[in-house]
Amino acid sequence: MVTTLFNSILNLQNSQTKSTKRMSQGYAIELYFDPALENQVLKAWNVFARRQISTYLINNESRPHITLFSTTSFIDSTKLEPIIKSFSSKQEPISLSFSSIGSFSSDDNALFLSPTPSLSLIKLQVQLCEVIKKEGFEIGEEYRFDSWVPFCSVAVDVPKSRISEGFLVLRDLKLPVYGYAMDIGLVEFSPVREVFSFGLGNNLES
Repeated sequence: MVTTLFNSILNLQNSQTKSTKRMSQGYAIELYFDPALENQVLKAWNVFARRQISTYLINNESRPHITLFSTTSFIDSTKLEPIIKSFSSKQEPISLSFSSIGSFSSDDNALFLSPTPSLSLIKLQVQLCEVIKKEGFEIGEEYRFDSWVPFCSVAVDVPKSRISEGFLVLRDLKLPVYGYAMDIGLVEFSPVREVFSFGLGNNLES
């Protein structure tokens, strides 16, 4: 299943690119990293910003993350918060290894890091969507089983003339980069505003 899912990434780039576009209003459930891994990604963001290749993620005050679910529909966060709190308490931190880099060719030219295929990561996302679907939340095509492709954005709106330079920046990370997924949070965008977050397995707010 994992091999099939990740072999489909090229065919899914167009739909996944939609989730990187800056929409006027929306919500996302995001998976956050341990401090060491988060700092590794932030270093790349800062290099992109200093070189004026891409400043969007820094300016938007986002956190390095993998998007588990996103929607442009209104979400009642007071309804969702206890659901995510309960779900997070039943999970454990997940080992991550970002081992490859890629890009979405579109109007916003995004660069990203891809994690090595992991059953635990896929199961967490599938189970999360099953839980929120039971509560009446509609799951978009790109977040459904056998469609979701996890990635961590590192640059958005990269000029086409500087895509190659962007890849060189990412190679300086000396992949693979290891760490853990530690928290799940809800954000509202744009601009990005964290509504709540919970640690995996300990049922405590981050």
